[in-house]
Amino acid sequence: MNLKFRKISLFLLMTAMLLIVGFLQSWNVALLILNMCIISAIMALGVNLQWGFAGLFNAGIMGFIIVGGLATVIISMPPVQETWSIGGMGIIWGLILTIFTIVLSTLIWRKTKNLSRFRYLPTAIIILIGYLGVRFIAGPAIDAIEGFEAAKTGYLGGFGLPILISWGVGGLLAASIAWVIGKITLDLKSDYLAIATLGISAIILYIAKNEDWLARGVKNVNSIPRPVPYEINLQNELWFQELSTSLNMPLREFSSIFVKLCYCGLFLTVLIAFLWLSQKALFSPWGRMMRAIRDNETSARAMGKNVSKRHLQVFVLGSAMIGVAGAMMTTLDGQFTPNSYTPLRFTFVIYVMVIVGGSGNNLGAILGGFLIWFFWVESEPIGLWLIDNTTSILGEESLIRAHLMESVAHMRYMTMGLILLLVLRFAPKGLIPEEKL
Repeated sequence: MNLKFRKISLFLLMTAMLLIVGFLQSWNVALLILNMCIISAIMALGVNLQWGFAGLFNAGIMGFIIVGGLATVIISMPPVQETWSIGGMGIIWGLILTIFTIVLSTLIWRKTKNLSRFRYLPTAIIILIGYLGVRFIAGPAIDAIEGFEAAKTGYLGGFGLPILISWGVGGLLAASIAWVIGKITLDLKSDYLAIATLGISAIILYIAKNEDWLARGVKNVNSIPRPVPYEINLQNELWFQELSTSLNMPLREFSSIFVKLCYCGLFLTVLIAFLWLSQKALFSPWGRMMRAIRDNETSARAMGKNVSKRHLQVFVLGSAMIGVAGAMMTTLDGQFTPNSYTPLRFTFVIYVMVIVGGSGNNLGAILGGFLIWFFWVESEPIGLWLIDNTTSILGEESLIRAHLMESVAHMRYMTMGLILLLVLRFAPKGLIPEEKL
């Protein structure tokens, strides 16, 4: 099949599937799936940049998504004046001391490189003194902040800036953390890189869950500001009421659909911008060099290419995309919930999207993001419908029927595995394979 025809056919099929959900279930459900499909596609694009372009296996995707979500809290939530007054300065001085300790220990590590194994001692002493100093300065401040009306606030809040700014900040924070991680781990072999990034992702999750002063931990942050109107405000607008009447739609349903369409417009803008940049990078000399490094790193080094530097570039860029997507997802949810982040959902499933769509192909990564998220959501209702109809002859009191109906919740895992196996068997390079330049 012609590759261009395959692309068009697959995306039309994906569109038809979303339309079927709209007609058979509801347009609210279809638009919600569409919005999360777009966010998943951006995550898949970021991973494709790292894995498809450069062959870097980043097992810490979840960590960068969490960082993006944290950015929405830090940037857009209003500050809690009371907690700032009782512990804000302690946190600020603690952060300054932390940065100073990192810079000083790094300088000492570099200056003592001729001391062989004895260089560890002065660096360790500086880190220990810095840690104790931070605990002494910031510890009481953290206790005071977390103890102030813990059920309502118990954290510092944010800067109260527009939520859209947090998307860019989420990307910058993720890129900054990726740069630090990359400087340490990118010279490791692929399996060690995967273990290191997985461990760092777990550390980020631990911080998000336990540092209540930062984002309330497992108590969650709710009512995150929106970049789009609220449904209740739309329902009170005369022009919106007239538009709803002219379209012959219930006001409440129409307001919900309108809000989701606004989100869709914003998310599509970001996706198109990232796709355009990724395509430009892929078909540029830089993109050809990255694929040459991926295919034969030894030959690339022999030709004078700085492999470590290029790996760091692509690792930072891909992580920035993932961070933006994490901020967008938290914005859509309207809340930051650390307990909802799991490696299965936010690492494994993202890789399935890239593999199924086509590693090394940007459009393939987008298709994979749409397809896998669609079935991640719809596999349960589809499974419920199938089991209900196929076991109806057994009667309502059948133990087999009851057991199968209770097992519907596990359909999504079976569906993910089935899709992955079928694609690897019949299209091992993905539904839209990488194009040879």
